[in-house]
Amino acid sequence: MVSESQSRTVGGNSAVLAGEEELAVLKSIEQRVLWLSTAIIDHANRVRPNPSGLKVGGHQASSASMTSIATALWFHALTRDDRVSVKPHASPVLHAINYLLGELDESYLTTLRAFGGLQSYPSRSKDPDPVDYSTGSVGIGATAPVWGALARRYVDDHFGAAGTGRQYSLLGDAELDEGAIWEAVQDPMVPGLGEVVWVVDLNRQSLDRVVPAIAADRFQGMFAAAGWQVITLKYGQLLQELFTRPGGAALRARIDAMGNPEYQRLLRCSADELRARLPGKGSTAGPIADLVASLEDTSLLAALRNLGGHDIGALTDAFDAVDDTRPTVIFAYTVKGYGLPTEGHPQNHSSLLTADQMRSLADRLCTDLDRPWAAFADGSPEAARCAAVAGRLRRPGHASQPAPAVPVDLARPAPTGTANTQQALGRVLLDLTRKAPEAASRIVTVSPDVSSSTNLGGWLNKVGVWSSTERPDWFADDAETILHWRELPTGRHVELGIAETNLVGLLGELGATWSRWGQPLLPIGVVYDPFVNRALEPWSFGIYAGGQSILVGTPSGVTLAPEGGAHQSVTAPSLGIEQPGCVTYEPAFTIDTEWCLLAALGNLGRPDGSSAYLRLSTRPVDQSAAAVPRDPAARERRRRHVTAGAYRLRGCESPVVTLAAMGALIPEALAAADRLAALGHDADVVCVTSPDLLFRALQARRGLSEDPAWILDQVFPADRATPLVTALDGHPHTLAFLGTIRNTPVTTLGVTRFGQCGSIEDVYRHHGIDTDSIVAAALDLVDQRARTEVVDH
Repeated sequence: MVSESQSRTVGGNSAVLAGEEELAVLKSIEQRVLWLSTAIIDHANRVRPNPSGLKVGGHQASSASMTSIATALWFHALTRDDRVSVKPHASPVLHAINYLLGELDESYLTTLRAFGGLQSYPSRSKDPDPVDYSTGSVGIGATAPVWGALARRYVDDHFGAAGTGRQYSLLGDAELDEGAIWEAVQDPMVPGLGEVVWVVDLNRQSLDRVVPAIAADRFQGMFAAAGWQVITLKYGQLLQELFTRPGGAALRARIDAMGNPEYQRLLRCSADELRARLPGKGSTAGPIADLVASLEDTSLLAALRNLGGHDIGALTDAFDAVDDTRPTVIFAYTVKGYGLPTEGHPQNHSSLLTADQMRSLADRLCTDLDRPWAAFADGSPEAARCAAVAGRLRRPGHASQPAPAVPVDLARPAPTGTANTQQALGRVLLDLTRKAPEAASRIVTVSPDVSSSTNLGGWLNKVGVWSSTERPDWFADDAETILHWRELPTGRHVELGIAETNLVGLLGELGATWSRWGQPLLPIGVVYDPFVNRALEPWSFGIYAGGQSILVGTPSGVTLAPEGGAHQSVTAPSLGIEQPGCVTYEPAFTIDTEWCLLAALGNLGRPDGSSAYLRLSTRPVDQSAAAVPRDPAARERRRRHVTAGAYRLRGCESPVVTLAAMGALIPEALAAADRLAALGHDADVVCVTSPDLLFRALQARRGLSEDPAWILDQVFPADRATPLVTALDGHPHTLAFLGTIRNTPVTTLGVTRFGQCGSIEDVYRHHGIDTDSIVAAALDLVDQRARTEVVDH
């Protein structure tokens, strides 16, 4: 049960509060938004030529259930500092509103889901009109404004001028089934975000059916328990007035107790059928029957549909009642397909109106099917309201700060001794605070409760943890405390709860501040590599929306030998290659990690920038094996090769085989080369730092992209083309394409099974990526080549 202090029901005399004239204008605009959104989808499916016959699609019913909410928000409550995330299937509503506000040219209204036209779902990077948040992946777009609020606050604390607007999410009730929703609601950073406002379009339908259970009360309690303000808009003014009449209390109790499917079925009834069905059975049937008998057909049908989410006055009151000291959720009861012939039908999710239905709708909404895009007449109250709102919402331009210059090399001496690439992460961040303080001031790290275990401890001690208010560090005077948890507004690390989805959601928004407020950040998120898969979808969506960030997965692979199969990542390297808008790196040495991280940071916060994924390891490796050249020019050449994807770590005069290895397996590749040489078979050893960039270079050489291809000739020159053995701590297909660079035979070694606990030696042997396995694979290729040469001779 939600307490009165936590939840308020808005409605009743809303028409008096908002003003009759304003309500009339807003209602007229709502009807035009309903028409335009329906017509946009109709044109894409029924009018526009479709030679292939492939279904175009669109969601007229889902758009219709949102029109009242969107109209009340845009034309009453919204300010230019606010941002709105619109549920995916209501994208035509957003485009219709932008058209009425003069932010979308009429020519685009016929291009929904056409190439180069309006996207299927709101897209910040691809739609021609203003879109604040990309949506489409259910639950992720809804939570984005939460992370947008945090990003805005971070920018404002550190650089100022980020505004104070609200962050709205208009989401469908089915999105509340998504775990990402509740991970965000419960994160400890969220309860203080008073600018966050969610409006749930509670139409009680999913894609295939009417949701059978009444879940609203349970959801309200869950939000209230998380510290949110809960506002419920269940009934509109007509129903509220009916409830005050004789029999009204019984009618309200009847509807309150009614299951969703029964209520939806009543929406499909005629007035006579409604009079027979609505009273139900029992002692209250008589008073209800008397009440509905007193109503005219049109009044009865209108009252049943008069839910709070379609009452403009109740909606405007709700937006005015938002408590800006804590997050707010508004549960707005709606009818899916409201105002359309398909309203309330359980299979109306993707249904489309016929030509006759469209003509009838046009007549009822006072529009013209033959002139579907007609604007409001000049001088009309609606046109004046649209012009006034457009002026109010027009955002001034902002001066964009250029991304900070990031050094490409910190000029550290060639490393010696034993170290791992994970350690290099924290060291590079600390070095940047001394050698490139302007760039370091833009770095913000994010972690889901794994800061110390991923080597960020030194960085945290240096820069502090970000909090909107300073909090005491109660362990500051404890002599045994190594990690100092100083929380203050100037901190540059954000610590979330353990949910990886929240981590990458925030990364996406921190990575978009360069385009929202002209303040570029360099966000780095650190997560255990086995959980990159869990985080990949929302991170990918953030990249799609224009967010640029670095995701660090560490520790990684079956190299985590004692941890067992549950914590050994297999597919992450290839996923990095497959992710658009992202460069993946897996360095083997600490100096390689430094160069790759600096290159990735240099690509952030700019219009032509990109994200990066770094896969790091905790395996101790002898750093002298990197053989970093001492000559400055040779060192720079090595650095360029490292950041381009690969370098020849060891060369010989006449190689008969090439060993191309990545990351933690470089020691095995070097040991295998030594043993092969002892057997009389010299081998080149190539250290692959980015299979992603090598694949792009290969595509460019084939004319399939504009990426640079020079690295292929430098590292895999034609005159040194030999059979290849590839090896990595991950799925072997990650490097399988290397054989196509010179059309050479290739044997790919890697991990294709769940791991085992044990020592590195035992686990590597189990998966066939140990030194013995590399030597055996190379000898097989040498023998095969020898046999082929004999046959050719």
